[in-house]
Parts: sequence; structure tokens; C-alpha cells
Amino acid sequence: MSKESQNAAELQSVKSEKDYSKYFDFSGAKVIKETEGKTTYRIKGRDITINSAPSYKNEKSRGKEEIQVHYDFVIPPQIAKLGQGKFYLIATYGCQMNEHDTEVMRGLFEEMGYQATEDRQQADVILLNTCAVRENAEDKVFGELGHLKHLKIEKPGLILGVCGCMSQEESVVGRIMQKHPFVDIIFGTHNIHRLPQLLQDAMFSKEMVVEVWSKEGDIIENLPKKREGMRAWINIMYGCDKFCTYCIVPYTRGKERSRRPEDVIAEVRDLARQGFKEITLLGQNVNAYGKDFEDIQYRFGDLMADISKIDIPRVRFTTSHPRDFDDHLIEVLAGGGNLVEHIHLPVQSGSSEVLKRMSRKYSREMYLELVGKIKRAIPDAVLTTDIIVGFPGETDEQFEDTLSLVSEVGFHSAYTFIYSPRVGTPAADMEDNIPMEVKKARLARLNSLIAELSRVSHERMVGQLVEVLVEGESKNNAHVLSGRTRTNKLVHLEGPREWIGQFIQARVTDSQTWYIKAEPIIEPSAQEAVS
Repeated sequence: MSKESQNAAELQSVKSEKDYSKYFDFSGAKVIKETEGKTTYRIKGRDITINSAPSYKNEKSRGKEEIQVHYDFVIPPQIAKLGQGKFYLIATYGCQMNEHDTEVMRGLFEEMGYQATEDRQQADVILLNTCAVRENAEDKVFGELGHLKHLKIEKPGLILGVCGCMSQEESVVGRIMQKHPFVDIIFGTHNIHRLPQLLQDAMFSKEMVVEVWSKEGDIIENLPKKREGMRAWINIMYGCDKFCTYCIVPYTRGKERSRRPEDVIAEVRDLARQGFKEITLLGQNVNAYGKDFEDIQYRFGDLMADISKIDIPRVRFTTSHPRDFDDHLIEVLAGGGNLVEHIHLPVQSGSSEVLKRMSRKYSREMYLELVGKIKRAIPDAVLTTDIIVGFPGETDEQFEDTLSLVSEVGFHSAYTFIYSPRVGTPAADMEDNIPMEVKKARLARLNSLIAELSRVSHERMVGQLVEVLVEGESKNNAHVLSGRTRTNKLVHLEGPREWIGQFIQARVTDSQTWYIKAEPIIEPSAQEAVS
């Protein structure tokens, strides 16, 4: 085998149950150069340097490699002024974890001298921070790339990058390289800290640079972040080991690895000193926090107990898995204080049979038992959830089980989705035997039930006093402010712009399906209980 053929073969995905090698079939590509483990190919007239390529097989493996924690991150001096006089724009798709990743990348950009802009014509760098959880999220990104192609033609010096979860997928990276060669940088979720070097490589080499680590790598602690507003995201752990059959996250985010508690607590204290009013602790499976520690016994309940002693008004977390929601965590949350009463607890289906095919590792009965424990310990708890309809093999009766569970729990809101097959997951090989019109009809029925439960819950709140963290002005009326209660209810109330970022006591006056209206209580002496 020639050296060129050998290198092309090495880029092919290792065959497993499904053959993904077609996504990296560069048999017609010409090898331009090979240096320090990097290979540069010429594909359809574009030079592409591959530092490392994604691999489904490697992303699925869970090795015993020790995760190191690094505190010595610095941007190399020769890159530190790369962005002086230049502008960046990041378009973010998907979950709160992606929002947090964007905060880190914004911090990196600004340490290099770049300035933020929302004007694509002004931007010198545009990054698409992508989501891979649903097919429509990927479709949006590829549609956006189509629009950006014309901008790239107008501005050849524009650096265009794709990062985030989509970049961890072999099929996506292969498609970009073959169909969208005007993209300059592709990198994944594990090597965000490498953004400065990748920008430099793409800027000066004029090549597409691909660097996607299939293995998680270490935890980089002191990355810069640019946060705005009164709320902050805090990543307390990375990855997921649950491998639900429909979910791509364990492949795109890697194995579970927790930040050290002292580092998390130090970050929370720093945010409190900066005056942030609310923090949200993040993890793909946030309440699995600490399971990977071998030197200490310290779990999510312990972390929440320690954070409850810090002077920051509100503490939230997302997203949790029912299997890891233990009694100690419930006990800690029941203590209240700055630990809010809103709990997002994804159920995905109300049918034990469907949950088994999803590999959720709990039954309908186990989920309902957990909900009962939470409600007994925290009577005013507000529960929200995620639900998938139309999972392969879901019968009418099994869908009815979902509706009955939703009614029994009394969810206040839910993120609802039609099942979307993701390449590389076990469910993608299951027979998808439910017609789309049936899936859409089920989704409509589910959404109608959720809307009714939300409306009823809001009607019960009329007359109650609530504490509102005012977040901004209404888009339609500058005299109307919007904010959130402790239980994450959206509130509209009238008041001056100076209230933005403040806590306001208000009485609920009217209920709508998805929000409530309230009247501010100006007198500081009003000290009734709040919800």
C-alpha cells in the first residue's frame, strides 16, 4: 500500500455494526504534506489539514485513563494580539452547555483582542457552535452554511468555523469537508481551549483545519469566560455514561468527569462577589456529579449543600437523570434557602416498555415513586420534563401511558420532541415503523395536555405573592418588564427599566397559558411568603 493510500485509509472510520467509512472515503484525495502527526490533503481544490478526526468507535469507548486537571492555561504570547482591530460573532445552537461553551470562546476571543459584533458584514470570524441532539438542529446549521457561503465569497478573508457537538460526528465532518470546503475551522467539544492556535493556523495557512478529539482529554480549569447579565452558567461536570439508545451526547461529550469541588465552589464564590443573582449548575447528567471521584466520597448533594451556604440568591441545576436523583439530594433541596424549588426531571416516556428500549434504566413505577419522594419533601416543588414521542415501536397504548403519567405528575411545562434518529446510536438501527402523521398527532395531543396543565397551575397562583428576578423589557411594550420566579415561571409586570437585574415582590393578578401577570408590591415592609 502506498503512503498516500495508507493515510487515506487511516482517516476511515473503523467498521462496527454499521459502516461509517464512507464518510471519510478520501481515496481520490491527494496528500500534500505530513508533519508532526498532521496530514494535509487536497480535496476538490481545497487544502485540508487534519490534526485529528472524529471516530464513533473511540467516542463510545470508556477507558480507564486518568483525567488530569490543569490550572496553567495561557494564550501563547505570539497569538495574544491576533485579534486586535478585528471582530468575532458566535451563533449558538442547542442546550445550556453550548451557551456555556460560547461564554468560554468569547473569553478566548477577547483575550486575543477581538471585539464582539452581531453584524455578519463586520465580523472577521464567525463560529457556529452546534447541537447534534435533533436532526432539525443539524439542518439549521447546514442551511446557515449555505447562506454564509455567499458572505465568504464577498469576504475571502473571513474565517468561518463549525464547532460544538455536530463537529464530533464523523458523518458531519465528512459532509462539511466534501460539500462545504469554504469552511476554515472544524473543532469539537473537547478542545475548545485550542481555539487560539486553530485560528492562527487557519488564518496564516489558508487551509481548512480539522481538529476533533474523540477522546475527552483533561479538564482545563482557568479558561477565560465572558458572561453577561445577572445569571451565570457553571459547568460542574462533563460527559455522560448512560448511553440511552436514542442519544448522541455520550459520543459528542465523552465520558463522565467531574470538576473538583473546591474549583466549583471557588467559581460560585467569585460570581457571588461579582453580584450575579442566579447561577445554574450544568452537566449532561448533573446529578451524577462525583461518581467518578476515587479519592473522596463527595456527590451532588454534598456540592449543593456547600453551595447553599454561599451568599448568592438563587441556585438552579440542569439536567438531571432520575436514576441518580438520590435521597440525600432530595433532603438537601428540601432545605430551601437559595436552592430553588424548580426541578427539571426528564422522563422521556411514560411506558416502561418504551423506557426499556430507550435504555433509561428505570420504569414508570420507579419514576413515579421518585416524584412522590420529591413532592413529600418539597411540597411546593415545580416539576418540568423532557418527552419523546414516536420512539421506534411505540404503540398507541404506550403513548397513552405517557399522557397518563404527565397528568399524574402534573408537570408545569415540558420540552417535547418527535423522535429523531441520530447516526451512530443503537436506536438508529431500530425499525422506525410509526408514520410521521401519527407522530405529529401524538405530539399535538401531548402539547395540548401540557398547555392545559400549565394554564391550571397558573390559575392557582392568582393572588399569590412571588419573588421576581427582573430580566428585561418586553419585546412588544417597553413599559412591561419580564422576569422569573424561583420556580422558573415567566412573569410580566409593569415597572421602570431600573428594576432590571433586581428582585421585586409582586402579586399575581392574571394567568395565561405560558406566563403570569403580576402587580409589583412597592412597600419594602411587605414580607409575605413567596413562591
